[in-house]
Amino acid sequence: MLFSYTMQNKEWSGSDDVRRHLLLYADKYESADFINGDPSWFMHQVEGSLNQETMAWIAQSLSYGKREQFMTKLELILHNTHGEVYDWVAKGEYKQLFMPDDTSCFYRLYTKADMYRFFYAYQSLLHEYGSLYDFVKSQIAAEPTALNAVKALCAYFSQYDCKIIPNDATSSCKRICMFLRWMVRDNSPVDLGLWRGLINRRTLIMPLDAHVLTQAKDLGLLSTKAATMSAAIRLTEKLRSCFPDDPVKADFALFGYGVNHVK
Repeated sequence: MLFSYTMQNKEWSGSDDVRRHLLLYADKYESADFINGDPSWFMHQVEGSLNQETMAWIAQSLSYGKREQFMTKLELILHNTHGEVYDWVAKGEYKQLFMPDDTSCFYRLYTKADMYRFFYAYQSLLHEYGSLYDFVKSQIAAEPTALNAVKALCAYFSQYDCKIIPNDATSSCKRICMFLRWMVRDNSPVDLGLWRGLINRRTLIMPLDAHVLTQAKDLGLLSTKAATMSAAIRLTEKLRSCFPDDPVKADFALFGYGVNHVK
């Protein structure tokens, strides 16, 4: 087991200056303005929980690299769904954009055939379970934690040779952890909280990519060079002592720290 979910309020082990800035930036940057230019913007452009959940899952799938580039691809998909993104996937309307034998590039390392496999796997999940929420609920009933949700989602999509979703939870699974932040955290102007009754937000894991890893190392929160799941969990534990009931609120704090403390 990678870490215990029996939480204790630990004393902050970092510097007082770092803690003060993290608390300040978390409150400042978790605002409606944060959405502009962020992939979370897309889930706020559709109505209804199924459409929002579906748009959020699609948004996380492409959220890497330069924002202005992947946001353009997400805008294309949103435009084609006419706001009914759940039906667009469930009814196979994505096949108007993506075909299984089309190896032309869609975005960076992803071909249109890769996107087809992603959507085909997602469509199959919706046909079997009805929604991502119901799928995850069926898989983590015995231990409803974010880590188990990540593992379940990776395992399902790996059956379809879907390169867009990690095969397992060895890597940090940054985008899935970001998606879970969107789904689980409530009372937020950014996150939706649609899954607040399914997973306790205290079990959420920090979305860790190379940028966040660099920030965490600069702040003395991590020493590792690799963005792995174990590193993401260690970082979450460090930040839990600053945000004991809501550790991934620190995602906004680290964003703010990067904006205000550029070397």
